[in-house]
Amino acid sequence: MWLVKWFLLIPHAVVLAFLWLGYVLLWPVVLVTVVVTGRYPRGIFEYQVGVLRWTWRVAYYGYGALGTDVYPPFTLQDVPEYPARLDVAYPEQLSRGLALVKWWLLAIPHYVVVALLTGPQVRWEDAEGVVQHQNQTGLIGVLVLVVGVVLLFSGRYPGGLHDLLVGLNRWLYRVGVYVSLMTDQYPPFRLDMGPGEPTSVRG
Repeated sequence: MWLVKWFLLIPHAVVLAFLWLGYVLLWPVVLVTVVVTGRYPRGIFEYQVGVLRWTWRVAYYGYGALGTDVYPPFTLQDVPEYPARLDVAYPEQLSRGLALVKWWLLAIPHYVVVALLTGPQVRWEDAEGVVQHQNQTGLIGVLVLVVGVVLLFSGRYPGGLHDLLVGLNRWLYRVGVYVSLMTDQYPPFRLDMGPGEPTSVRG
């Protein structure tokens, strides 16, 4: 099944491209609002969480974990019966000062980790001086490939790898929530590989 999931996910990729465009365009509005009022606009918050939720379902089904063959629903809303869920507690008050620095300065250590997990982009100039880009495979990609090969020959998910991949993805989404200004709680440098997130972000 995993050999054809890229094709099955094309409709989701198209929709998510537009959803993420909205996510990025709304982020400056969020930044200004939080700095001025200390509050995250509730409507935008629900939208942003919905985009993250949709993205996680697609990643869990596809090449972020290969964790299920249940096709992801087309919705921003929580779907309790789907095997992958994500929710973020709405912050009643946020630090105005932190909003100015947490998404770039404070998040730098996590950006390094995220690059290792997802694969850094290598940039160089060729002999003609043309800038070239190449995406390197990160730890998550390598582990998912191992899972795919094992599934291909045995039909069984390798023991322990599921929880590890969920824990690594959980790390990514914690960082995403933090730099999206949805929380002032700094993401912990740890893997939580159990069935649920012990803090306000559950993946």
